[in-house]
Amino acid sequence: MTSSTQTFRSYVERNLDALGEQPDQEAVVHEGRRVTAGELRDLVYRTARVLQERGIGRGQTVTLLSGNLPETIAARYAANLIGCRINHLYNKLSVDVQAAIVRDVETVALIVDPRLAERAAELTARVEVEHVLVLGPAKEAENLLELAAGRSAEPFGGLARPEDICSIRHTGGTTGHPKGICATFEQVSDIRSQLSEVQQEKHRQLVCTTLAHAAGQLVDLTLSAGGTVVLLEDFEPAEVLAAIEQERISRLWLLPPLLYQLLDHPDIEQRDTSSLSNLVYGGCQASPVRLADAVRRLGSVLFQFYGQNEAGGISALTAEDHDPERLDRLRSAGKVLPGVEVAIRDEAGNDLPAGELGEICVRSGSVMQGYWKQPELTAEMLRGGWLHTGDLGRLDEDGFLTIVDRLKDMIIVVGGHVYTTELEDLLNSHPQVRQSAVFGVPDADRMERVHAVVVPVPGGAVDEQQLRELVLRERGAMYEPARITFASELPLTDVGKPDKKALRQAAREAAV
Repeated sequence: MTSSTQTFRSYVERNLDALGEQPDQEAVVHEGRRVTAGELRDLVYRTARVLQERGIGRGQTVTLLSGNLPETIAARYAANLIGCRINHLYNKLSVDVQAAIVRDVETVALIVDPRLAERAAELTARVEVEHVLVLGPAKEAENLLELAAGRSAEPFGGLARPEDICSIRHTGGTTGHPKGICATFEQVSDIRSQLSEVQQEKHRQLVCTTLAHAAGQLVDLTLSAGGTVVLLEDFEPAEVLAAIEQERISRLWLLPPLLYQLLDHPDIEQRDTSSLSNLVYGGCQASPVRLADAVRRLGSVLFQFYGQNEAGGISALTAEDHDPERLDRLRSAGKVLPGVEVAIRDEAGNDLPAGELGEICVRSGSVMQGYWKQPELTAEMLRGGWLHTGDLGRLDEDGFLTIVDRLKDMIIVVGGHVYTTELEDLLNSHPQVRQSAVFGVPDADRMERVHAVVVPVPGGAVDEQQLRELVLRERGAMYEPARITFASELPLTDVGKPDKKALRQAAREAAV
Protein backbone atom coordinates (compact mmCIF):
# COMPACT_ATOMS: atom_id res chain seq x y z
CA MET A 1 0.00 0.00 0.00
CA THR A 2 1.47 3.36 -1.04
CA SER A 3 1.72 6.35 1.25
CA SER A 4 -0.75 8.24 -0.97
CA THR A 5 -3.26 5.41 -0.52
CA GLN A 6 -2.70 5.39 3.25
CA THR A 7 -3.36 9.12 3.55
CA PHE A 8 -6.19 9.30 1.01
CA ARG A 9 -9.54 10.46 2.35
CA SER A 10 -12.50 10.39 0.03
CA TYR A 11 -15.03 13.18 -0.39
CA VAL A 12 -17.45 11.12 1.75
CA GLU A 13 -15.08 10.94 4.69
CA ARG A 14 -14.47 14.69 4.53
CA ASN A 15 -18.20 15.37 4.36
CA LEU A 16 -18.87 13.05 7.31
CA ASP A 17 -16.21 14.95 9.29
CA ALA A 18 -18.00 18.21 8.47
CA LEU A 19 -21.38 16.78 9.52
CA GLY A 20 -19.83 15.70 12.82
CA GLU A 21 -18.53 19.16 13.63
CA GLN A 22 -22.01 20.62 14.18
CA PRO A 23 -24.30 17.63 14.78
CA ASP A 24 -27.29 19.80 15.75
CA GLN A 25 -27.07 21.91 12.58
CA GLU A 26 -30.01 21.50 10.20
CA ALA A 27 -28.58 19.57 7.24
CA VAL A 28 -31.48 18.42 5.06
CA VAL A 29 -35.10 19.58 4.76
CA HIS A 30 -37.70 17.52 2.92
CA GLU A 31 -41.49 17.93 2.99
CA GLY A 32 -41.55 19.27 6.54
CA ARG A 33 -38.87 16.89 7.87
CA ARG A 34 -35.75 18.53 9.21
CA VAL A 35 -32.76 16.21 9.47
CA THR A 36 -29.77 17.33 11.52
CA ALA A 37 -26.17 16.85 10.48
CA GLY A 38 -25.69 14.32 13.27
CA GLU A 39 -28.74 12.31 12.20
CA LEU A 40 -27.60 12.21 8.59
CA ARG A 41 -24.09 11.19 9.60
CA ASP A 42 -25.37 8.40 11.84
CA LEU A 43 -27.63 7.11 9.06
CA VAL A 44 -24.65 6.87 6.71
CA TYR A 45 -22.64 4.68 9.11
CA ARG A 46 -25.66 2.54 10.01
CA THR A 47 -26.53 2.02 6.33
CA ALA A 48 -22.94 1.18 5.45
CA ARG A 49 -22.92 -1.58 8.05
CA VAL A 50 -26.10 -3.12 6.61
CA LEU A 51 -24.51 -3.21 3.17
CA GLN A 52 -21.35 -4.80 4.54
CA GLU A 53 -23.36 -7.49 6.36
CA ARG A 54 -24.77 -8.52 3.00
CA GLY A 55 -21.34 -8.93 1.51
CA ILE A 56 -21.54 -5.73 -0.51
CA GLY A 57 -18.24 -3.91 -0.66
CA ARG A 58 -15.30 -2.40 -2.44
CA GLY A 59 -15.33 -2.64 -6.23
CA GLN A 60 -19.01 -3.58 -6.54
CA THR A 61 -21.81 -1.49 -8.04
CA VAL A 62 -24.73 -0.10 -6.05
CA THR A 63 -27.49 1.38 -8.21
CA LEU A 64 -29.86 4.01 -6.83
CA LEU A 65 -33.43 4.19 -8.09
CA SER A 66 -34.57 7.11 -6.02
CA GLY A 67 -35.98 10.58 -6.03
CA ASN A 68 -34.83 13.51 -3.93
CA LEU A 69 -34.91 12.06 -0.42
CA PRO A 70 -32.52 12.71 2.49
CA GLU A 71 -32.02 8.94 2.56
CA THR A 72 -30.84 9.04 -1.06
CA ILE A 73 -27.88 11.17 0.01
CA ALA A 74 -27.17 8.87 2.95
CA ALA A 75 -27.32 5.73 0.77
CA ARG A 76 -24.86 7.17 -1.75
CA TYR A 77 -22.46 8.19 1.00
CA ALA A 78 -22.75 4.77 2.67
CA ALA A 79 -22.00 2.86 -0.53
CA ASN A 80 -19.06 5.09 -1.43
CA LEU A 81 -17.74 4.90 2.14
CA ILE A 82 -17.25 1.13 1.84
CA GLY A 83 -15.65 1.48 -1.60
CA CYS A 84 -18.63 0.72 -3.85
CA ARG A 85 -19.15 2.48 -7.13
CA ILE A 86 -22.46 4.32 -7.43
CA ASN A 87 -24.76 4.42 -10.43
CA HIS A 88 -27.75 6.75 -9.94
CA LEU A 89 -30.51 6.18 -12.48
CA TYR A 90 -32.41 9.05 -14.03
CA ASN A 91 -36.02 8.36 -13.07
CA LYS A 92 -37.49 9.62 -16.33
CA LEU A 93 -35.72 7.08 -18.53
CA SER A 94 -37.75 4.21 -19.91
CA VAL A 95 -37.72 0.93 -18.00
CA ASP A 96 -35.88 -0.79 -20.86
CA VAL A 97 -33.06 1.78 -20.83
CA GLN A 98 -32.85 1.61 -17.04
CA ALA A 99 -32.73 -2.19 -17.17
CA ALA A 100 -29.93 -2.10 -19.74
CA ILE A 101 -27.93 0.21 -17.47
CA VAL A 102 -28.55 -1.91 -14.35
CA ARG A 103 -27.34 -4.99 -16.20
CA ASP A 104 -24.41 -3.28 -17.90
CA VAL A 105 -22.87 -1.82 -14.73
CA GLU A 106 -23.07 -5.20 -12.95
CA THR A 107 -25.41 -4.02 -10.21
CA VAL A 108 -25.08 -6.04 -7.01
CA ALA A 109 -27.53 -3.98 -4.94
CA LEU A 110 -30.49 -1.88 -6.03
CA ILE A 111 -31.52 0.75 -3.46
CA VAL A 112 -35.06 1.89 -4.09
CA ASP A 113 -37.24 4.87 -3.20
CA PRO A 114 -40.51 3.35 -1.90
CA ARG A 115 -42.41 5.66 -4.26
CA LEU A 116 -40.69 3.85 -7.15
CA ALA A 117 -41.38 0.32 -5.95
CA GLU A 118 -43.45 -0.54 -9.02
CA ARG A 119 -40.65 0.53 -11.35
CA ALA A 120 -38.18 -1.49 -9.27
CA ALA A 121 -40.39 -4.56 -9.74
CA GLU A 122 -40.39 -3.98 -13.49
CA LEU A 123 -36.60 -3.68 -13.47
CA THR A 124 -35.95 -6.79 -11.43
CA ALA A 125 -38.31 -8.73 -13.68
CA ARG A 126 -35.93 -7.90 -16.54
CA VAL A 127 -32.59 -8.04 -14.69
CA GLU A 128 -31.58 -10.26 -11.82
CA VAL A 129 -30.21 -8.23 -8.90
CA GLU A 130 -28.83 -9.98 -5.83
CA HIS A 131 -29.96 -7.42 -3.25
CA VAL A 132 -32.99 -5.11 -3.41
CA LEU A 133 -33.21 -2.71 -0.48
CA VAL A 134 -35.97 -0.14 -0.05
CA LEU A 135 -35.67 3.21 1.73
CA GLY A 136 -38.84 2.53 3.71
CA PRO A 137 -41.60 -0.07 4.11
CA ALA A 138 -41.72 -2.65 1.31
CA LYS A 139 -43.83 -5.70 0.52
CA GLU A 140 -41.34 -7.92 -1.25
CA ALA A 141 -37.97 -6.38 -0.37
CA GLU A 142 -35.99 -5.51 2.72
CA ASN A 143 -36.56 -2.18 4.45
CA LEU A 144 -33.08 -0.66 4.52
CA LEU A 145 -34.01 2.04 7.02
CA GLU A 146 -35.48 -0.46 9.46
CA LEU A 147 -32.37 -2.59 9.20
CA ALA A 148 -30.09 0.45 9.63
CA ALA A 149 -31.94 1.57 12.78
CA GLY A 150 -30.60 -1.47 14.61
CA ARG A 151 -26.96 -0.97 13.62
CA SER A 152 -24.17 1.00 15.25
CA ALA A 153 -23.51 4.57 14.21
CA GLU A 154 -19.90 4.39 15.39
CA PRO A 155 -17.66 6.03 12.76
CA PHE A 156 -15.14 3.98 10.80
CA GLY A 157 -12.63 4.77 8.07
CA GLY A 158 -13.50 4.64 4.41
CA LEU A 159 -12.45 1.60 2.39
CA ALA A 160 -12.10 3.22 -1.04
CA ARG A 161 -8.72 3.66 -2.69
CA PRO A 162 -7.98 6.66 -4.89
CA GLU A 163 -7.90 4.63 -8.12
CA ASP A 164 -11.21 2.81 -7.45
CA ILE A 165 -14.23 3.83 -9.51
CA CYS A 166 -16.47 6.07 -7.39
CA SER A 167 -19.29 6.75 -9.83
CA ILE A 168 -20.62 5.67 -13.19
CA ARG A 169 -22.64 8.60 -14.53
CA HIS A 170 -24.64 8.11 -17.69
CA THR A 171 -25.07 10.60 -20.50
CA GLY A 172 -27.78 10.53 -23.12
CA GLY A 173 -30.26 7.71 -22.99
CA THR A 174 -33.43 9.36 -24.27
CA THR A 175 -33.02 6.94 -27.16
CA GLY A 176 -30.63 4.02 -27.44
CA HIS A 177 -28.09 2.95 -24.81
CA PRO A 178 -26.37 5.74 -22.84
CA LYS A 179 -22.63 5.88 -22.18
CA GLY A 180 -21.35 5.20 -18.68
CA ILE A 181 -18.71 7.72 -17.60
CA CYS A 182 -16.31 6.43 -14.95
CA ALA A 183 -14.72 8.69 -12.35
CA THR A 184 -12.36 7.49 -9.64
CA PHE A 185 -12.57 8.49 -5.99
CA GLU A 186 -9.49 10.64 -6.49
CA GLN A 187 -11.09 12.43 -9.45
CA VAL A 188 -14.36 13.00 -7.61
CA SER A 189 -12.42 14.48 -4.70
CA ASP A 190 -10.56 16.72 -7.17
CA ILE A 191 -13.85 17.88 -8.71
CA ARG A 192 -15.27 18.73 -5.27
CA SER A 193 -12.08 20.66 -4.46
CA GLN A 194 -12.30 22.43 -7.81
CA LEU A 195 -15.87 23.48 -7.06
CA SER A 196 -15.00 24.63 -3.56
CA GLU A 197 -12.37 27.01 -4.94
CA VAL A 198 -15.07 28.99 -6.72
CA GLN A 199 -18.04 28.33 -4.39
CA GLN A 200 -16.76 28.65 -0.82
CA GLU A 201 -19.65 30.23 1.09
CA LYS A 202 -21.97 28.47 3.53
CA HIS A 203 -25.37 28.18 1.83
CA ARG A 204 -28.94 27.08 2.12
CA GLN A 205 -29.25 25.21 -1.16
CA LEU A 206 -32.52 24.37 -2.90
CA VAL A 207 -32.54 21.17 -4.95
CA CYS A 208 -35.34 21.09 -7.53
CA THR A 209 -33.69 18.88 -10.15
CA THR A 210 -32.57 15.28 -9.76
CA LEU A 211 -29.84 14.44 -7.27
CA ALA A 212 -28.45 12.14 -9.98
CA HIS A 213 -27.24 15.19 -11.93
CA ALA A 214 -25.27 18.35 -11.11
CA ALA A 215 -27.44 19.31 -8.12
CA GLY A 216 -26.06 16.28 -6.29
CA GLN A 217 -22.50 17.55 -6.64
CA LEU A 218 -23.50 20.92 -5.20
CA VAL A 219 -25.20 19.12 -2.31
CA ASP A 220 -21.83 17.64 -1.37
CA LEU A 221 -20.28 21.08 -1.47
CA THR A 222 -23.07 22.59 0.63
CA LEU A 223 -22.88 19.90 3.32
CA SER A 224 -19.08 20.02 3.46
CA ALA A 225 -19.30 23.74 4.28
CA GLY A 226 -21.86 23.22 7.06
CA GLY A 227 -24.80 24.41 5.00
CA THR A 228 -28.37 23.15 4.60
CA VAL A 229 -30.00 21.35 1.68
CA VAL A 230 -33.73 21.79 0.95
CA LEU A 231 -35.14 19.08 -1.31
CA LEU A 232 -38.01 19.39 -3.75
CA GLU A 233 -38.91 16.38 -5.86
CA ASP A 234 -38.98 18.19 -9.19
CA PHE A 235 -38.96 21.61 -10.79
CA GLU A 236 -42.21 23.53 -10.61
CA PRO A 237 -41.61 27.29 -10.78
CA ALA A 238 -44.28 28.35 -8.29
CA GLU A 239 -43.01 25.82 -5.73
CA VAL A 240 -39.41 26.89 -6.30
CA LEU A 241 -40.23 30.56 -5.78
CA ALA A 242 -42.22 29.74 -2.64
CA ALA A 243 -39.35 27.65 -1.25
CA ILE A 244 -36.81 30.42 -1.91
CA GLU A 245 -38.94 32.80 0.14
CA GLN A 246 -39.98 30.44 2.94
CA GLU A 247 -36.63 28.68 3.45
CA ARG A 248 -34.47 31.75 2.77
CA ILE A 249 -32.60 29.92 0.02
CA SER A 250 -29.21 31.37 -0.93
CA ARG A 251 -28.04 28.85 -3.56
CA LEU A 252 -29.91 27.32 -6.49
CA TRP A 253 -28.84 25.19 -9.46
CA LEU A 254 -30.85 25.35 -12.69
CA LEU A 255 -30.47 24.45 -16.32
CA PRO A 256 -31.13 27.48 -18.55
CA PRO A 257 -34.62 26.34 -19.75
CA LEU A 258 -35.71 26.08 -16.11
CA LEU A 259 -34.26 29.49 -15.32
CA TYR A 260 -36.40 30.94 -18.13
CA GLN A 261 -39.52 29.31 -16.65
CA LEU A 262 -38.70 30.83 -13.28
CA LEU A 263 -38.26 34.29 -14.79
CA ASP A 264 -41.51 34.02 -16.74
CA HIS A 265 -43.68 32.86 -13.85
CA PRO A 266 -46.01 35.58 -12.51
CA ASP A 267 -45.17 34.72 -8.88
CA ILE A 268 -41.65 36.10 -9.32
CA GLU A 269 -43.08 39.60 -8.90
CA GLN A 270 -44.67 38.75 -5.53
CA ARG A 271 -42.14 36.40 -3.96
CA ASP A 272 -39.18 37.59 -1.88
CA THR A 273 -36.01 36.30 -3.59
CA SER A 274 -33.63 38.65 -1.76
CA SER A 275 -31.96 35.76 0.09
CA LEU A 276 -30.70 34.31 -3.21
CA SER A 277 -27.00 35.09 -3.59
CA ASN A 278 -25.77 32.27 -5.86
CA LEU A 279 -27.78 30.99 -8.82
CA VAL A 280 -25.59 28.45 -10.59
CA TYR A 281 -26.58 27.45 -14.11
CA GLY A 282 -25.15 25.28 -16.87
CA GLY A 283 -25.68 22.00 -18.66
CA CYS A 284 -26.64 23.54 -22.01
CA GLN A 285 -26.37 26.82 -23.88
CA ALA A 286 -28.02 29.87 -22.33
CA SER A 287 -29.51 32.84 -24.13
CA PRO A 288 -27.57 36.07 -23.42
CA VAL A 289 -30.81 38.06 -23.67
CA ARG A 290 -32.47 35.90 -21.03
CA LEU A 291 -29.39 36.04 -18.80
CA ALA A 292 -29.44 39.83 -18.94
CA ASP A 293 -33.11 39.68 -17.96
CA ALA A 294 -32.21 37.41 -15.03
CA VAL A 295 -29.54 39.82 -13.77
CA ARG A 296 -31.96 42.73 -13.92
CA ARG A 297 -34.64 40.77 -12.03
CA LEU A 298 -32.52 38.89 -9.49
CA GLY A 299 -29.40 41.01 -9.12
CA SER A 300 -25.74 40.00 -9.36
CA VAL A 301 -26.25 36.36 -8.37
CA LEU A 302 -25.68 34.35 -11.56
CA PHE A 303 -22.72 31.99 -11.86
CA GLN A 304 -22.21 29.86 -14.96
CA PHE A 305 -20.31 26.59 -14.60
CA TYR A 306 -19.26 24.94 -17.86
CA GLY A 307 -18.20 21.33 -17.72
CA GLN A 308 -18.97 17.83 -18.85
CA ASN A 309 -19.39 14.53 -17.07
CA GLU A 310 -16.36 13.40 -19.05
CA ALA A 311 -14.24 16.44 -18.22
CA GLY A 312 -15.36 17.73 -14.85
CA GLY A 313 -15.29 21.52 -14.60
CA ILE A 314 -13.79 23.50 -17.47
CA SER A 315 -14.61 27.18 -17.02
CA ALA A 316 -16.75 29.60 -15.03
CA LEU A 317 -18.42 32.94 -15.66
CA THR A 318 -18.57 34.68 -12.30
CA ALA A 319 -21.26 37.00 -11.02
CA GLU A 320 -18.98 39.98 -11.63
CA ASP A 321 -18.80 39.11 -15.33
CA HIS A 322 -22.59 38.95 -15.75
CA ASP A 323 -22.95 42.46 -17.14
CA PRO A 324 -26.43 42.86 -18.71
CA GLU A 325 -24.99 45.47 -21.08
CA ARG A 326 -22.36 43.02 -22.39
CA LEU A 327 -24.27 40.35 -24.31
CA ASP A 328 -20.99 39.22 -25.89
CA ARG A 329 -19.62 38.45 -22.43
CA LEU A 330 -22.85 36.71 -21.39
CA ARG A 331 -22.49 34.56 -24.50
CA SER A 332 -19.22 33.20 -23.13
CA ALA A 333 -18.66 30.41 -20.61
CA GLY A 334 -16.17 32.48 -18.67
CA LYS A 335 -12.52 31.82 -17.91
CA VAL A 336 -10.80 28.47 -17.65
CA LEU A 337 -10.69 27.11 -14.09
CA PRO A 338 -7.42 26.77 -12.15
CA GLY A 339 -5.72 23.43 -12.82
CA VAL A 340 -7.44 22.99 -16.19
CA GLU A 341 -5.75 23.25 -19.57
CA VAL A 342 -7.83 24.08 -22.64
CA ALA A 343 -6.67 23.91 -26.24
CA ILE A 344 -8.69 24.88 -29.31
CA ARG A 345 -7.79 22.52 -32.16
CA ASP A 346 -8.63 22.01 -35.80
CA GLU A 347 -9.62 18.68 -37.40
CA ALA A 348 -5.95 17.72 -37.81
CA GLY A 349 -5.28 18.25 -34.10
CA ASN A 350 -3.33 21.51 -34.50
CA ASP A 351 -3.63 24.21 -31.85
CA LEU A 352 -5.41 27.32 -33.08
CA PRO A 353 -4.64 30.93 -32.06
CA ALA A 354 -6.93 33.12 -29.96
CA GLY A 355 -10.21 33.91 -31.67
CA GLU A 356 -10.13 30.91 -34.03
CA LEU A 357 -12.96 28.36 -33.94
CA GLY A 358 -12.18 24.72 -33.27
CA GLU A 359 -12.87 21.77 -30.99
CA ILE A 360 -12.42 22.36 -27.28
CA CYS A 361 -9.89 19.89 -25.87
CA VAL A 362 -9.29 19.59 -22.13
CA ARG A 363 -6.60 18.20 -19.85
CA SER A 364 -6.96 18.11 -16.05
CA GLY A 365 -7.07 15.80 -13.07
CA SER A 366 -10.87 15.75 -13.32
CA VAL A 367 -11.05 14.14 -16.76
CA MET A 368 -12.86 10.80 -16.69
CA GLN A 369 -11.06 7.48 -16.44
CA GLY A 370 -13.05 6.32 -19.47
CA TYR A 371 -16.38 4.92 -20.60
CA TRP A 372 -17.58 1.80 -18.83
CA LYS A 373 -16.80 -1.26 -20.99
CA GLN A 374 -16.18 0.87 -24.11
CA PRO A 375 -12.39 0.93 -24.64
CA GLU A 376 -12.57 1.95 -28.31
CA LEU A 377 -14.82 4.94 -27.59
CA THR A 378 -12.60 5.84 -24.63
CA ALA A 379 -9.51 5.80 -26.86
CA GLU A 380 -11.30 7.97 -29.42
CA MET A 381 -12.26 10.58 -26.82
CA LEU A 382 -8.96 10.53 -24.89
CA ARG A 383 -6.27 11.06 -27.49
CA GLY A 384 -2.76 12.11 -26.55
CA GLY A 385 -3.76 12.74 -22.95
CA TRP A 386 -6.47 15.24 -23.95
CA LEU A 387 -10.24 14.86 -23.76
CA HIS A 388 -11.92 15.83 -27.02
CA THR A 389 -15.15 17.38 -25.78
CA GLY A 390 -17.10 17.48 -29.04
CA ASP A 391 -17.83 21.17 -28.35
CA LEU A 392 -16.88 23.84 -30.86
CA GLY A 393 -15.56 27.04 -29.38
CA ARG A 394 -12.97 29.77 -29.23
CA LEU A 395 -10.78 31.49 -26.63
CA ASP A 396 -10.47 35.26 -26.92
CA GLU A 397 -7.47 37.43 -26.08
CA ASP A 398 -8.82 38.03 -22.56
CA GLY A 399 -9.07 34.31 -21.82
CA PHE A 400 -12.85 33.99 -22.10
CA LEU A 401 -14.08 30.72 -23.59
CA THR A 402 -17.12 30.73 -25.85
CA ILE A 403 -18.93 27.56 -26.89
CA VAL A 404 -20.41 27.96 -30.35
CA ASP A 405 -22.03 24.56 -30.89
CA ARG A 406 -21.81 20.82 -30.42
CA LEU A 407 -19.99 19.19 -33.33
CA LYS A 408 -22.92 16.81 -33.75
CA ASP A 409 -25.46 19.68 -33.70
CA MET A 410 -23.68 21.88 -36.25
CA ILE A 411 -25.75 21.90 -39.45
CA ILE A 412 -23.87 21.49 -42.74
CA VAL A 413 -25.75 23.34 -45.48
CA VAL A 414 -25.00 24.39 -49.03
CA GLY A 415 -22.45 27.16 -48.71
CA GLY A 416 -21.17 26.47 -45.21
CA HIS A 417 -22.12 25.70 -41.60
CA VAL A 418 -25.02 26.89 -39.47
CA TYR A 419 -24.18 27.05 -35.77
CA THR A 420 -27.38 26.30 -33.93
CA THR A 421 -26.64 28.37 -30.84
CA GLU A 422 -25.95 31.49 -32.93
CA LEU A 423 -29.33 31.17 -34.62
CA GLU A 424 -31.05 30.46 -31.31
CA ASP A 425 -29.47 33.57 -29.79
CA LEU A 426 -30.74 35.63 -32.70
CA LEU A 427 -34.29 34.26 -32.50
CA ASN A 428 -34.31 34.74 -28.72
CA SER A 429 -33.34 38.39 -29.16
CA HIS A 430 -36.79 39.11 -30.63
CA PRO A 431 -38.86 40.73 -27.85
CA GLN A 432 -41.79 38.42 -28.56
CA VAL A 433 -39.75 35.19 -28.31
CA ARG A 434 -39.30 33.40 -25.01
CA GLN A 435 -37.14 30.49 -26.18
CA SER A 436 -36.12 28.58 -29.30
CA ALA A 437 -34.43 25.39 -30.45
CA VAL A 438 -32.61 24.97 -33.77
CA PHE A 439 -31.67 21.62 -35.28
CA GLY A 440 -30.98 19.97 -38.60
CA VAL A 441 -33.21 17.41 -40.34
CA PRO A 442 -32.13 15.60 -43.53
CA ASP A 443 -34.48 15.94 -46.49
CA ALA A 444 -35.26 13.30 -49.12
CA ASP A 445 -31.89 13.97 -50.78
CA ARG A 446 -30.05 13.60 -47.43
CA MET A 447 -29.25 17.30 -47.35
CA GLU A 448 -29.68 18.85 -43.92
CA ARG A 449 -32.31 21.53 -43.59
CA VAL A 450 -32.45 24.06 -40.76
CA HIS A 451 -35.51 23.74 -38.52
CA ALA A 452 -36.49 26.08 -35.69
CA VAL A 453 -39.09 25.61 -32.98
CA VAL A 454 -40.00 28.89 -31.29
CA VAL A 455 -41.78 29.46 -27.98
CA PRO A 456 -43.39 32.93 -28.09
CA VAL A 457 -44.14 34.99 -25.01
CA PRO A 458 -47.74 34.55 -23.82
CA GLY A 459 -49.97 36.59 -26.08
CA GLY A 460 -47.03 37.41 -28.33
CA ALA A 461 -47.76 38.61 -31.84
CA VAL A 462 -44.63 37.35 -33.59
CA ASP A 463 -45.15 35.39 -36.79
CA GLU A 464 -42.97 33.30 -39.09
CA GLN A 465 -42.42 36.07 -41.61
CA GLN A 466 -41.09 38.48 -38.97
CA LEU A 467 -38.58 35.89 -37.79
CA ARG A 468 -37.47 35.09 -41.33
CA GLU A 469 -36.88 38.77 -42.01
CA LEU A 470 -34.84 39.03 -38.79
CA VAL A 471 -32.66 36.07 -39.78
CA LEU A 472 -32.15 37.28 -43.35
CA ARG A 473 -31.23 40.76 -42.16
CA GLU A 474 -28.84 39.71 -39.39
CA ARG A 475 -27.36 36.40 -40.61
CA GLY A 476 -28.18 36.01 -44.28
CA ALA A 477 -29.93 33.41 -46.40
CA MET A 478 -27.71 30.52 -45.30
CA TYR A 479 -29.16 30.76 -41.77
CA GLU A 480 -32.79 31.07 -42.86
CA PRO A 481 -34.71 28.05 -41.52
CA ALA A 482 -36.43 25.78 -44.00
CA ARG A 483 -39.18 25.48 -41.44
CA ILE A 484 -40.24 27.52 -38.41
CA THR A 485 -42.88 26.14 -36.08
CA PHE A 486 -44.34 27.50 -32.87
CA ALA A 487 -44.92 25.66 -29.59
CA SER A 488 -46.11 26.52 -26.09
CA GLU A 489 -43.01 24.86 -24.62
CA LEU A 490 -39.98 22.78 -25.63
CA PRO A 491 -39.68 19.12 -24.70
CA LEU A 492 -36.93 18.54 -22.14
CA THR A 493 -34.69 15.55 -21.50
CA ASP A 494 -34.65 13.72 -18.18
CA VAL A 495 -32.16 16.27 -16.78
CA GLY A 496 -33.90 19.37 -18.17
CA LYS A 497 -32.11 20.12 -21.44
CA PRO A 498 -34.04 20.87 -24.66
CA ASP A 499 -34.66 17.46 -26.23
CA LYS A 500 -33.50 17.94 -29.81
CA LYS A 501 -33.78 14.22 -30.51
CA ALA A 502 -37.51 14.44 -29.84
CA LEU A 503 -37.79 17.61 -31.92
CA ARG A 504 -35.99 15.99 -34.87
CA GLN A 505 -38.24 12.95 -34.67
CA ALA A 506 -41.36 15.12 -34.61
CA ALA A 507 -40.08 17.08 -37.63
CA ARG A 508 -39.40 13.86 -39.55
CA GLU A 509 -42.88 12.55 -38.80
CA ALA A 510 -44.48 15.84 -39.83
CA ALA A 511 -42.66 15.66 -43.18
CA VAL A 512 -44.01 12.19 -44.02
